Amino acid sequence: MGVAKLRTKTSVEDYLQAEEVSPVKHEFVEGEIHAMAGTSDRHNLIAGDLYALLLVRLRDSPCQPFFGDIKVQVLKRVVYYPDLLVTCEEEIESPYFRNNPKLIIEVTSPSTRQIDRREKLLFYLQMPSVQEYVIVEQHKMNVEVHRRQPNGGWITYFFTEPSDVVELQSVDLSFPLPDIYRRVKLDKNAALPDDEQ
Repeated sequence: MGVAKLRTKTSVEDYLQAEEVSPVKHEFVEGEIHAMAGTSDRHNLIAGDLYALLLVRLRDSPCQPFFGDIKVQVLKRVVYYPDLLVTCEEEIESPYFRNNPKLIIEVTSPSTRQIDRREKLLFYLQMPSVQEYVIVEQHKMNVEVHRRQPNGGWITYFFTEPSDVVELQSVDLSFPLPDIYRRVKLDKNAALPDDEQ
């Protein structure tokens, strides 16, 4: 007969303290710590082009874009590293994370696609500060913009055609969809999320 093992939960305070010196990034969900895998060159190029667009658009703004290494404390016991975020916070609690982003962008990978579309979507949309949550596919032109409406509801906009212009109202930025895919070779046979079983 096997011996039962108790799974120990970590406090968010211990996680945040350990993360400041950890050589590996981890996300934190309800007391459990999850190591993050590295990203592909394709992922990095798309995220980099998005960051460049945000950096130019916000250079004279009090809002700041961040790329990959700043955590977001979504709830007291949920902390993620979004691929990109924009925040206009004046009072900064910590140089390592932000509490009130207005825009969050995740570039999916095969290992994170379902988490980005389900778990993170659910959590990010609960944050009162978030005006838009954007999910970007890396193997095929496909951008989803989840936008908060004045009544508090959400509408999702899909951009999939080379002629589409992506609009991010939260930062007053529009750009042709191909602009963020210009340095990557797209897979014409890649399945979009609706094609998945």
